Amino acid sequence: MTTQSIDGVTVNTQANVYFDGKCVSHGITLADGTKKSVGVVLPATLTFNTGAPEIMECVAGSCEYRLEGTDVWVKSIAGEKFSVPGNSKFDIRVTEAYHYICHFG
Repeated sequence: MTTQSIDGVTVNTQANVYFDGKCVSHGITLADGTKKSVGVVLPATLTFNTGAPEIMECVAGSCEYRLEGTDVWVKSIAGEKFSVPGNSKFDIRVTEAYHYICHFG
């Protein structure tokens, strides 16, 4: 089930803009202090570094991702999630706008 909305959050109105505008996100904080980000990746092939573990949830569009240490590209579509270990990196390949929620920790 794709997340349609997140109630009871504080939104950081200053956008995080990465890769010359190919990725734009906003940080949100839930009432319990949990932090997430919501955003979009535009068509590109990018490499992201992680601090904390992340779960990437596709809410619209699609992407292909490749985790550090693998050669395999895996497709993720709306309603699907993939996990990225902390202190690692992953490649993401997008051919249509990929809308996501990043769940940290």
